[in-house]
Amino acid sequence: MSGLSVIFAPLLPWPVIAALAGAALVLVALALWRGLPGWALRGLAVLVLLAALAQPALQTAETEPLSDIVLLLDDRSSSQALADRPAQTDAALARIAAELDGLGGVETRRVSVADGEGNAGTEIGAALAEALAAEPRARIAGAIVISDGQAHDPALLPEMPAPLHLLLTGRDNDWDRRLVIRTAPAFGIIGEETQIRLRVEDQGAVPPELAGRAGLEISIDGGDPKRYEVNVGRELELPLVLKHGGQNVVQFTLDPSEGELTERNNAAVVQINGVRDRLRVLLVSGEPHAGERTWRNLLKSDAAVDLVHFTILRPPEKQDGTPVSELSLIAFPTQELFIDKIDEFDLIIFDRYGARGILPSAYFANIRSYIERGGAVLISAGPEFATVQSLSRTALEDLMPARPTGRVLSEAFLPRPTELGLRHPVTAGLDGAPPAAGQPEAEGVPHWGRWLRQIEVENPTGEVVMEGAGNTPLLVLSRQGEGRVALLASDHAWLWDRGFEGGGPQLELLRRIAHWSMKEPELEEEALYAEIEPGSLSVTLVRRSMAPSVPPVALTHPDGTREEIALAETAPGRFTARWQAPEAGLYRLRDGDLERVFALGPAAPREFEETLASAATLQAAITASGGAVTRLEDGIPRLRLIRAGRASAGNGWIGLTPRGASATVDLRVAPLLPGWAWLLMAVALTLAAWLLEGRTRRR
Repeated sequence: MSGLSVIFAPLLPWPVIAALAGAALVLVALALWRGLPGWALRGLAVLVLLAALAQPALQTAETEPLSDIVLLLDDRSSSQALADRPAQTDAALARIAAELDGLGGVETRRVSVADGEGNAGTEIGAALAEALAAEPRARIAGAIVISDGQAHDPALLPEMPAPLHLLLTGRDNDWDRRLVIRTAPAFGIIGEETQIRLRVEDQGAVPPELAGRAGLEISIDGGDPKRYEVNVGRELELPLVLKHGGQNVVQFTLDPSEGELTERNNAAVVQINGVRDRLRVLLVSGEPHAGERTWRNLLKSDAAVDLVHFTILRPPEKQDGTPVSELSLIAFPTQELFIDKIDEFDLIIFDRYGARGILPSAYFANIRSYIERGGAVLISAGPEFATVQSLSRTALEDLMPARPTGRVLSEAFLPRPTELGLRHPVTAGLDGAPPAAGQPEAEGVPHWGRWLRQIEVENPTGEVVMEGAGNTPLLVLSRQGEGRVALLASDHAWLWDRGFEGGGPQLELLRRIAHWSMKEPELEEEALYAEIEPGSLSVTLVRRSMAPSVPPVALTHPDGTREEIALAETAPGRFTARWQAPEAGLYRLRDGDLERVFALGPAAPREFEETLASAATLQAAITASGGAVTRLEDGIPRLRLIRAGRASAGNGWIGLTPRGASATVDLRVAPLLPGWAWLLMAVALTLAAWLLEGRTRRR
C-alpha cells in the first residue's frame, strides 16, 4: 500500500512567515482601496513567495499490514491444580491455540502464571499488565485468560484496548470447607485461659448430609490433640491454656470431608508467646550483709517480679529482755509462707540462711515436696552453710547439689566457667569470662574481678558450671524431681556490683540463675527450636545441648515427607543449620525426646483461602473491555473476528477485534516545485500587475 501527503519544511519560522503574510495582506488591501487594477495579481505574487518560503513537498509512504496480537494467559497456580482443573485448562489451551494459529494474520503471546512469591497468590493482573506493556497497543486484538478467576491483584489489571475474555475452570457442583481464625492473641498468660475466635465456613454446593457440623482438633506444640464438635457457619470462642513460656504453636485441624476441593484450608496455625503474669519470688535473708541489697535490687528491677522479702533480724537465741510489745519487727509468717501458700511462689531464695530453729523440720519437708512437685530453690551460701546450721542438715539434704566440707575458704579467687559451663546457657557467653581452668589466657584482655570468700563443697550431684578457689565447685545446678535447685557457694557476688577489680556481669549471672531455676525456655540445657527470618522461608535450625556432638535432626514437612538435616557447632553448646523451606506450612522438628513445631507463613496458603471458581475479582475489567466470561464446563468456545463496537461474545463463541495496524517500509519526499519556478511565477505575476496598471494609466 502507498499513501500521498503534503509536508512543509519552512525556510523561516512560522511566526515570521505569518507576520510577512499579515504585512502582505495589509498592502493588498491598500491597493484595493486605492483602486489599483493589479491588486489581485500582486496578492497572488505575494502568496507564491510565501509558499516558496514554506517549501511544500510531496511525501509518498509505502506501508504493509501488520498481524494482530492476542494474549493467551493460562493460570497454573496451586488452586488450578484442584479436581479436574488441569485437564480443563490443558484442553482449552490446546483448542484456543490451534484456532488462533488457523485464523491467519494473528500472533499469539503465551503467558503462564504461577504462585506469586511470598504467598502473594495468583498475580493475573501483574502478568497481564506486563504482557500488554511489551506489545504495541494498536495491534492487540484481545486477551484470553484461562483460570478459576481467583486473582489476588485485581487492582493491577490494565485498561485493555480490546476484549478481555475469561474461560472459567471448575464445576457448578464444587464445594469446599475451610477454617478461618478471626482473632488470636499474640501473648497469653501461662496457666490462665485465653480465647481464640474462629469460624468454620462452607462454600459452594455442600452435600446436605455433610452440612451443619464438623469435627475439630486442637493441639499445642504437636502434643496430643483435643477434639471438639463445632457448628459450621457460626463464630466460635474456644478456650486455651498455655503451659510453658516462650512460643506456643497452636494447630487447628478440621476433619476432612468427602468431596471437598482441598484439605489444605482445613488447618490453621496460631503462634502465641506464653508469659507469666507475675513471677512470685520469696527471698529469705538469714542476716543482713553487704550482698543482700544486690539480690533485692535484681528482683525489684524486673517489673514482672512480685517479690516477698524477709530478713531474719531477731533469731530465737537472741534474748535481751526487750518486751515484745516494744519491738517494731514483723513476725515471720512461717506457716503461711511455707505451708499454706508455698505453691504460689515460682522461686524461693535462701540468702545466707541458717537453720536456727525458725523453721521447724516439718516445714523443710514441705519445701522438699514443693521442689519435687516442680518448684525452684536457689541457695546463696555464706559461712553458716559450713556449720551445723547448714540447710544441708535439714530435710533438704538429699536434694542438695553438693555437700559442704565444713571449710570456709577466705582467700581471693577468680570465678571461672568450667568446660561444662562454657556450654551451659546459664554461664555461656557471659561478657569478659576468663578461660576455663587449664586453658591459656589471652594477654591484655580484661576479665572478671576476684571474689574473697567461698564455701568449700564436695561430691556435686548436679552440673558444676563455675568453679572457684582450688578449682572447687562454685555454682552447681541440679534437677530434682520436677523441680530445680541451684547452689552458689559464695556470698561475694556483690563485689562485682561494686566494681571490685573491674567487677563482672553480676546482674546477668544472677538473673540467669534465677530464670533457669524457674524453667525459662531460653535457658534450658537441651533445647530444639527454629529461628525464622521475618518475611521469608529462610530458617535457622538450632539445637542446644551439653553433649559434644548431636545427631541430625528429623524434619517433617507439611505434606508428611521427612528429611534429616545435619547440624554444625557454631558456638559452645549451640549447633545450627541454615535451611530454606520449599513452601509455607507447619513443620515438625524432632531429636530423640525433643520435639518442636514451627510455622512458616499461614498453614493454608493464600491460594486455598478461596477455592471455588468465580469471575468476581476480574468482572470489572472484563466488562470495561467489552469481553465476556465463559464456563469451560459448558464447552470450549469458538473464536470469531468482529468489528470494534460489536458484541464480543455469544452462544458458544467469543470474539477478537482486528486492529488493521500497518508498518511503513519506504518513505520518499519530493519538492512540490523547484525554487526557480516559484521565483519565476512571482516575477510573472508582478510583471503582469505592472503592465495592467500602466495600460490603465495611459487610458
